[in-house]
Amino acid sequence: MQNLDHIMLWYDVTVHRTESEIMLEYITLPNQVLPPVAPYSHAVRAGDFLFVTGQLAENPETGEVIKGAIEQQTQQVMENLKLVLNHAKTSFNRVVMARIFVTDFRYYETVNTIYASYFQAEHLPCRTTVGVMGLAGLGDVEIDLIVYCGD
Repeated sequence: MQNLDHIMLWYDVTVHRTESEIMLEYITLPNQVLPPVAPYSHAVRAGDFLFVTGQLAENPETGEVIKGAIEQQTQQVMENLKLVLNHAKTSFNRVVMARIFVTDFRYYETVNTIYASYFQAEHLPCRTTVGVMGLAGLGDVEIDLIVYCGD
C-alpha cells in the first residue's frame, strides 16, 4: 500500500445564494392596525429569525403616540409588540434579544418591571437598555426585538 500522507487535496467550495433563495418575509399588520408612520415593516423574517421594529406607545388604531405616564406608555409598547408577535405566529417566549430605549433613566425600574411581566422567568432574552435624548412621536420608551423562529 502506498503512503499517501504527503498528498493534500484542496477543495474550493463556495456557496452562492441568489436574492431569491434568501428567505425574507416583510410583515405589516393588516387593517391599518399600528399604521406605519414612516417607511418600515412591522417585522422582517430572515430565515429563522424575526426582527421586530421598535414599538412606541402608539394607539394601535390611530398610530398616535400616547403621552401618558411611563407605566401607561410601557404597557402599550409591550401590547404593540405582542400584536406583532401574534401576527407573526410567535411569542415573547421565543425572543432572544431586546433593546430598550428610554428618554430618562429614572424610568428604568418602572419600564423593567412592566417589561419583565411579559416574559417567563426561564425565557428571559438578552437585553440592552439605552438612554436617548428623544424618540419619534415624543414617546419616552421604545422597544425592539429579535426572535428565533426555528425549530
